[in-house]
Amino acid sequence: MKFDVAIVGSGLAGLSVALHLAETRKVALISKRALLDGASSWAQGGIAAVLDSNDSVEEHVTDTLVAGGGLCDETATRFIVENGRAAIEWLIAQGVPFTPDPTAELGFHLTREGGHSQRRIIHAADATGHAVQVTLEQKVRNHPNITLLEHHYAIDVITSDAIESKKPITPRCLGVYVQDVKSGKVITISAEHTVLATGGAGKVYLYTTNPDTATGDGIAMAWRAGCRIANMEFIQFHPTCLYHPYAKSFLITEAVRGEGGVLKLPQTAGKGAGKRFMPSHDERAELAPRDIVARAIDAEMKKRGLDYVDLDISHKSPEFLKEHFPTIMARCLELGIDMTKHPIPVVPAAHYTCGGIITDLSGRTDLPGLYAVGEATCTGLHGANRLASNSLLECLVLGRAAAHYIAEQPKQKIPALPAWDESRVTDADEEVIIANNWEELRRFMWNYVGIVRTTKRLQRAQHRIRLLKEEIDEYYANFRITPDLLELRNLVEVASLIVNSALSRRESRGLHFSRDYPSTLPKALPSVLSPD
Repeated sequence: MKFDVAIVGSGLAGLSVALHLAETRKVALISKRALLDGASSWAQGGIAAVLDSNDSVEEHVTDTLVAGGGLCDETATRFIVENGRAAIEWLIAQGVPFTPDPTAELGFHLTREGGHSQRRIIHAADATGHAVQVTLEQKVRNHPNITLLEHHYAIDVITSDAIESKKPITPRCLGVYVQDVKSGKVITISAEHTVLATGGAGKVYLYTTNPDTATGDGIAMAWRAGCRIANMEFIQFHPTCLYHPYAKSFLITEAVRGEGGVLKLPQTAGKGAGKRFMPSHDERAELAPRDIVARAIDAEMKKRGLDYVDLDISHKSPEFLKEHFPTIMARCLELGIDMTKHPIPVVPAAHYTCGGIITDLSGRTDLPGLYAVGEATCTGLHGANRLASNSLLECLVLGRAAAHYIAEQPKQKIPALPAWDESRVTDADEEVIIANNWEELRRFMWNYVGIVRTTKRLQRAQHRIRLLKEEIDEYYANFRITPDLLELRNLVEVASLIVNSALSRRESRGLHFSRDYPSTLPKALPSVLSPD
């Protein structure tokens, strides 16, 4: 299959790139599940942008730099923030139903979240990502220049190394191999430009707010293709994931705290039950940045042997809660929790991958012809800790920038690409190995590479990863691929990048906290990993 542009991933980054390019380019949009199954649809809080005259670009930039712990790239941060309003206006023009507020300058309600000095989060109630995705999905499905390949797994990008030639060939990305999940057939997709918009890697941890699709595919593919990866030790743990045996990965948005929710010790805490604890950890209390709130909850749970803490917003009126948090309220009620009368039990969970593939402000990676946008990247915006609701903003602004750069490039002739070779593999004899390795990886990553780390734990994780990689590589070399095998292969690669990045950082900064190096070094430097 031949296209001008192949986009791997159907979250907001991928849809944004596709829609901006489709007027002039033939685009393939590859999604490993259905179009709306990625993390963007799960985003509750909203999108941060300067949309009110009481706010300013300088304040938004400053808030981002402060949250980022000295590691944000100020040029990238300023570029993304300055283009925020245009990105929001584009979404409004597409028909996204943001929550209205007739008294606001732009006509839409703005909320505030931890780390923000102003109300600047535009949202669609408490299901912003879903509202945006549903709106853009219809545009994508109806566009004649966009070919949708749902239920297709990207295996690896194809580089010029795959071409047999007597003359030296300039290193370049030429397309991507994908597997049709329904037929099992591997398709060779030739593309002048390939965009990785595959999201983060939350599923490398046992507890995560991310959907099952978040397996670090693009990061692992770019690494195998020779691209540098940066800041993978900075995994943001969302402080408040619903704690309930039947509530898989359900996030309680930061906006609950932004609108007055407080964190308390649960009734199971014994002495101190019902006590609010955040003011003793940080003067900003519940509105402190996520890393501080997550570590505070983790500390209280470990100190008192708790399974969870309480998030209480029952002091607000039922009408207010129903208007602002209808999705959360409905889900809690399904599980027997009435948030108008009782607190919500919450725990921290892996939420956002702040590091990733190094790109410039046009989405370009180290490999010509290969681009990356969204959570799979490290643009310099998030630094050591992502400021709430900056993630969808990055998807929109950099998605548009990458599309504009690609649209300006002259046509490239792509040589004939080799077909996928299955001549030396057989069907797997024992797939239980994949399930066991998957479970082991996620459990030891949670235990050894979680919110608080030590060098000894990281070294143990590194040792286990080395053994797992050997098993998985042998399995991959001898048996036909399956979606589970592809995801496990990518997850163990990403786990290795996280651990190696964490071991290289001999300080505590932002989301990375080491008991062995509790202080912060005077100079902030990114942790850049280069393939051998």
